[in-house]
Amino acid sequence: MSDNTVLTYRQDVLAFALEQYGTEPEYLWSSAPEYAVLRHRNGKWYGVVMDVPRERLGLSGQGCVDVLNVKCEPDLIGAFRQRDGFLPAYHMNRSHWLTVLLDGTVDRETIVSLLGMSYDLIEKGTKKRGRLRRDPK
Repeated sequence: MSDNTVLTYRQDVLAFALEQYGTEPEYLWSSAPEYAVLRHRNGKWYGVVMDVPRERLGLSGQGCVDVLNVKCEPDLIGAFRQRDGFLPAYHMNRSHWLTVLLDGTVDRETIVSLLGMSYDLIEKGTKKRGRLRRDPK
């Protein structure tokens, strides 16, 4: 890639996930070929990048917008949703997931931080469930 190449927010998120977590995006649906799942090494999803029609998200304008779904601390979801660029989770549990617009509304630092939080929450949830499975004998 040349120095003159500008990444879209979508491309930047996918490149960051590969560099930071070794995650290759998975494209699981032929009906939605642009939807990219980011899977933690434990097999659970920690992010989904999608292009969603603006009207499905309650946004004005025509066409689609790229978004990122991330798992988020439930206590933080309400505060994020008060800010521009954050929406109720699209097709995910809204008390644990958050949708982030990838259109420049939210800065890269925040997006990367949320992706890291999501990755960590997925890891912690697996460890907690693993302990619960071992205890009853």
